[in-house]
Amino acid sequence: MGKITALTRQKRNPDRINVYLDGTFAFGLAAITAVSLRVGQTLTQSEIDSLQGSDLEEKAKEVALRFIEYRPRSTAETRQHLLKKEYPEDVVTRVIERLTAVELLNDATFARYWVEQRQTFKPRSQLAIQQELRQKGVERQAIDAALDGVDEVSAATKAAEPKARRWQGLPEEEFRKKVGSFLQRRGFSYDIVKEATAALWEEVNGQDEEANNQF
Repeated sequence: MGKITALTRQKRNPDRINVYLDGTFAFGLAAITAVSLRVGQTLTQSEIDSLQGSDLEEKAKEVALRFIEYRPRSTAETRQHLLKKEYPEDVVTRVIERLTAVELLNDATFARYWVEQRQTFKPRSQLAIQQELRQKGVERQAIDAALDGVDEVSAATKAAEPKARRWQGLPEEEFRKKVGSFLQRRGFSYDIVKEATAALWEEVNGQDEEANNQF
């Protein structure tokens, strides 16, 4: 128990408040947590414990916000990040609930983002993307919804197109083998690989034929 004798902003972090009880520094709080405090107010030990618990939650929330500002994250990724920072599990759960309530954490949105990024910058098979999202703790329903409508042949063709241009001077059998191996490593199925490889062979050779017909 103690009487608040001063409330001052920290010099290094003005978003935090130093709380002095009976003339002595007692603890620091986030400004949002200290907003209801007044000089002259008496705090019981239970109230002090509650304030410090709320402050710990605010700290964990700020850590989570910095984590998801870098790029979107799944709920499981964010939870694991906070636990690694050694925040208590109950604090982590409350932070996750708060961020979910305001849509800063949403696994369905995250799954769509992940699929779009893969399709745009590093196309992979649906199976490979499913595995990536499962490793990030995303549930199957959200994964399936995000992958709905994805054209795997188009993704495979786009993924291998730079390689195909590099290998366009190779004999057909060697070209198909190299492109096929590349796509298989990306997780594409045999049927998808076969169709994409044929389309790429036609594309690079068609370009050569068009060039020859100009002369």
